[in-house]
Amino acid sequence: MALSDIRKSYQFDSLNEQDLHDNPTEQFKQWLNVALDADLREPTAMTLATSSPQGRPSARMVLLKGIQEDGFVFYSNYSSRKGHELLSNPFAALLFYWDALERQVRIEGQVSRLTREASLAYFKQRPYGSQLGALASQQSQEVASREVLDAELARLKALYPEDGVPLPDSWGGYVLTPERFEFWQGRPNRMHDRIMYEKNGERWRKARLSP
Repeated sequence: MALSDIRKSYQFDSLNEQDLHDNPTEQFKQWLNVALDADLREPTAMTLATSSPQGRPSARMVLLKGIQEDGFVFYSNYSSRKGHELLSNPFAALLFYWDALERQVRIEGQVSRLTREASLAYFKQRPYGSQLGALASQQSQEVASREVLDAELARLKALYPEDGVPLPDSWGGYVLTPERFEFWQGRPNRMHDRIMYEKNGERWRKARLSP
């Protein structure tokens, strides 16, 4: 089948402005709970889009690890490509796509680092292997072979017992403080529902967008 022949009819649900919470973060929590209850494979997976100082965009999948009063939390290596890009340009975008629900949410805002204390508290909750992996990986850097990575992981495993892995200096949390949301619900005939929220002082302005 040609790619141009692939079609899907969206008819799972509809989206009305009056049915949405005035606070987009609360609305997001409602949709996330639906995604969690639907037993999707990775309901907290989100695309994180950043850009270089020259304006060249890059995107990758990361996992949402918390929703705080000031925004959406994720963790990564500060020395990775996204880490360097966020350091030079702290504005970023998130995209959640829940295929089975025919829904997506776009979130734009400014990213800042969590405190080291907050990063350490989360790091201690991670599985032992994930802790070792964060210490072993020089994320986004070239590596000679898979064997080099496996050898470094084995070396660290012999060096640090469980509950004894130190938090790497180059690893920790970020929070994206939202300034704009868009909730998208697939509809028949490509007449999708799109509801946008924009920060207006301390309030949120809500509006429908053309599909």
